[in-house]
Amino acid sequence: MTSTPFRERPGLVETDAQFRARFRAFLTDSRPGRRPSDPVVRLAWQKHWLATLFDAGYAGPGWPREYGGMGLDFSRQVIYQEEYARARVPGPLGTGLGIAAPTIIKYGTAEQRRRFLPPMLRGDMVWAQGYSEPDAGSDLSALRTTALRVGGGPDDAAAEYVVSGQKLWNSSADIADILFTLVRTGPPDSRQDGISYLLIDAHTPGVTVRPLRDLTGDAHFCEIFFDDVVVPVVNRIGAENGGWPLVRTSLGHERAAGAMNQAALYRRVLDELIDLLRERGMTADPLVRDRLTDFEMRVRIMRLTGMRTIADIMAKGEPGPASSTARLFIVTFEQDLHEFALDMLGAYGVLDRHDPHAVQRGRWVWGFLRTRASTIGAGTAEIQRNTIAEQVLGLPRDPAVPPAGRSR
Repeated sequence: MTSTPFRERPGLVETDAQFRARFRAFLTDSRPGRRPSDPVVRLAWQKHWLATLFDAGYAGPGWPREYGGMGLDFSRQVIYQEEYARARVPGPLGTGLGIAAPTIIKYGTAEQRRRFLPPMLRGDMVWAQGYSEPDAGSDLSALRTTALRVGGGPDDAAAEYVVSGQKLWNSSADIADILFTLVRTGPPDSRQDGISYLLIDAHTPGVTVRPLRDLTGDAHFCEIFFDDVVVPVVNRIGAENGGWPLVRTSLGHERAAGAMNQAALYRRVLDELIDLLRERGMTADPLVRDRLTDFEMRVRIMRLTGMRTIADIMAKGEPGPASSTARLFIVTFEQDLHEFALDMLGAYGVLDRHDPHAVQRGRWVWGFLRTRASTIGAGTAEIQRNTIAEQVLGLPRDPAVPPAGRSR
């Protein structure tokens, strides 16, 4: 069965139920098969899937159609995320789609949007974030990676930047083609007033990426070194030294990215945990049932919060500070869920995925280890709480930190 591309049916009038059925049929008929174990083969497999989505008109549910997206309304975006999670097909590569793309759509030039967005959505170019540094994580405005302009003025197309510095905790940098980075173009003490948003070709001489192994035994993060890397000025998004508003857009979307998808994911994960506990004869315990009831309520709240996030983005173009609420809720939930799962597994909770006696190939142990970083990535839980307190609840700001200085 071959599905008709969504973009080729502009006159089609269908109900939400019909759209759901059509998208579900596409995902079923086009699913890419088992995930390869070899990293190189897996990368090609995932790129092929993203290209299949794009070419069939099923990529970018919330993206404008002019850049290859679907331009779906609110209800269709919710349906899309629910069906995508249900189908268990590969997700996006890198971190560009949910973070860099909204920033380029809002602040980029027409040429930059045309040049960068469709290849990103199709999976032809993998993007990775370069924000945090060894001495500038939560206080992002203290970053030290410098970009010195040579060969012309800030808007001279022939001008270039020479970038030097280091970035840390970068997801997908080892497979990235483009690094969207924050660099200091102002004086060393300029803080947020001297930051620019720069796109760097990851294959440029002087760029070195080193994977960092974490508790799971995998290398989900990298560190990046820039040694006199030459970058065209035309790769800057927004004005020179005007990158801070772009930072806020990027971080807001990073914290909101995939909220609906994660809600659908954890709906499935919780159901699978309940099935596991039922098989092990543990669901009759009232204390276990009480905890499962709590998780059930939180999964439902997660779905409603994801729907609100989509509605906010559609109405305002930004998720706003409430995205910190969604982010904090999700990361604390996934930590609590995996801690509970390991408690229920007892002695089996210490067996990793390589042990032949591990339950369900050690997925719950691996999830427990992986989610230790959940309250650090995309802004620490402490930063999220500060944002919620100051920008959502309107509580007094921390007098020790400048208002614009808070970030990741």
